[in-house]
Amino acid sequence: MGPADLSTLLSGPAGVVPEDGLRGKLELGRPLRVKLGLDPTAPAVTLGWAVVLRKLRQFQDAGHVAVLIVGDFTARVGDPSGKTETRPRLSKDEVEEHARSLLDQFWAILDPDRTEVRHNSEWLEPLDMEGVLRLTASYTVARMLERDDFAKRYAEGQPISMMEFLYPLMQGYDSVAVQADVELGGTDQLFNLLVGRDLQREYGQDPQVALTMPLLVGTDGVQKMSQSLGNYVGIADPPDEMFGKLTRIPDELIADYRRLTLDFFRDPAEADRVAAGLADGSLNPWEEKKRMAREVVDRYHGPGAGDRAEAEFDRVHKQGDVPDEVRDVIVPRAGLLLQKKDGAVVLDRAALLTVLGLTSTRSEARRLFEQQGVRQDGTPVNDPELRVEVPGRPAEEALAALVGSVWQVGKRRFARVAGLS
Repeated sequence: MGPADLSTLLSGPAGVVPEDGLRGKLELGRPLRVKLGLDPTAPAVTLGWAVVLRKLRQFQDAGHVAVLIVGDFTARVGDPSGKTETRPRLSKDEVEEHARSLLDQFWAILDPDRTEVRHNSEWLEPLDMEGVLRLTASYTVARMLERDDFAKRYAEGQPISMMEFLYPLMQGYDSVAVQADVELGGTDQLFNLLVGRDLQREYGQDPQVALTMPLLVGTDGVQKMSQSLGNYVGIADPPDEMFGKLTRIPDELIADYRRLTLDFFRDPAEADRVAAGLADGSLNPWEEKKRMAREVVDRYHGPGAGDRAEAEFDRVHKQGDVPDEVRDVIVPRAGLLLQKKDGAVVLDRAALLTVLGLTSTRSEARRLFEQQGVRQDGTPVNDPELRVEVPGRPAEEALAALVGSVWQVGKRRFARVAGLS
């Protein structure tokens, strides 16, 4: 492999440890085993995950072996990286359900015929106490507390479970099990990747090269993209939803989104050109944001999908139309009516939005009403409660009047009350 090929494989990463390690691995003159582990803690592959997945695809295209580890065992523990508190544990059934959903989505990026898919339950579940003792003897508590998140929690008196200390060891043991030459991950994974290097030495293997990719900030413009935070774009999102989410990112993230979701894989200079144009005012942020969104939609839904998504976006948002396809929901009567202390009966619109799947909680729904972010049949609705027990308008009549109504939250989420149960 020549310097140009090495430069391609190094495009985009935030760091390589050791600095010249990849060159040394390539000089072995054989296909490298390039590992990427992803825990199925949620059902969607996000654009954040896609950054490292597409780097793995680059290695595939260069003739190397992509080793994709589905962390079905480590997901039950929970990666503590970047966490300020212990993560809740997932059940085996939850993890397996997420894993089934994710596998189909991986093939939108990776070549399935050239991917070695492994589940780390293969080697972690049968690990006996002797194996666990050998693993834990390889690392000290002091070394674990070198991690920024552990060190901060320890200094603040926040609890750190022994199980969380095991997580980096288990991820590192994955590298031993598959004999990885290179491991990919986000910058927040560097400590875990380096543990893998240490464990490979302990088990008599040549240590892997750690190659980290920058983290993609979520659509909120603050925290890294995460399904648990709701600030994510999924690669399997419908085109118009994907387009809409991408147009919500802050202007200052346009160049970074171009760089991490599109350009470092094809034309790294384009993101720099866009950043410069936005800085000097020669480029319009809204037009560049839409162009980026169109290209991302095309990437995951095929040529022309971005233009169609933009047209649908314009029709719904500029003209105020309802989308052609609105989800129909049968709404249970139970829980929609509240008896107030003064004897009044009110329709709980916040509960309705939650039942319709437009919000995850009633408190979120109430905030949206307060922020004037809710519409019924195109008309703004600001009150989360509607008094219905008044002369000439019994409660059941108020409920019946909901049937057929279309509810909208924000600019992209719609649901119709198809009936009552």
